Amino acid sequence: MKKYRSNTYFNAFTGLMAALVISSVLGTTAVYSGEKNTESAEGWIDLFNGKDLTGWQIAEGGPFEVKDGMIVVTGKRSHLFTKDEFKNFEFKADVMTTPGSNSGIFFHTKFQEEGWPKQGYESQVNVTHKDPVKTGSLYNRVKLFKTPAKDNEWWTQHIIVNGRHVIVKINDETVIDYTEPEGATGYPSLGEKGSFALQAHDPKSVVYYKNIKVKPLAD
Repeated sequence: MKKYRSNTYFNAFTGLMAALVISSVLGTTAVYSGEKNTESAEGWIDLFNGKDLTGWQIAEGGPFEVKDGMIVVTGKRSHLFTKDEFKNFEFKADVMTTPGSNSGIFFHTKFQEEGWPKQGYESQVNVTHKDPVKTGSLYNRVKLFKTPAKDNEWWTQHIIVNGRHVIVKINDETVIDYTEPEGATGYPSLGEKGSFALQAHDPKSVVYYKNIKVKPLAD
């Protein structure tokens, strides 16, 4: 009788452990399935799953490609927009340009089928392209003619929006600290909320993005 009960407890324990292992495996699969954005304990939400463009939409049939955990941006002018919109936030992306390349990170923008985005701000991505406005600039608002970013090296572009206050950091160095004037209208200006967008600028530019994430802030 004792032997039977021991076997019963052993089988039950074995079954429980197997169930836990299966549950763990399925849980891990769900995190990396690409069907949902994952959120960290600190509140960061992944906007790019490293495998495909789930959660994004392409305008003008752009040349955006996912390769080795990166979004590769090259080819004709086009834009890749997030489907989700945000008002106040911290945004981070790891970025790398090749020599002579130009791109940009838009925020508070809206999806449009063609043309340069007409809403929101562009945080410039450009180290050695002929355009004198360099990485970190708020295009058409605050121009930087020098940048700590370097071609062929990864840097983190960190954008913080809280109300009308915009901060841009490159590798933790603050390069922009700007407050939009009350009543500002037209382009560029902050909206009530908006999407992020990555820019393909021209066929000679090749730019890489990875580890793209956002932390929503309180209104």
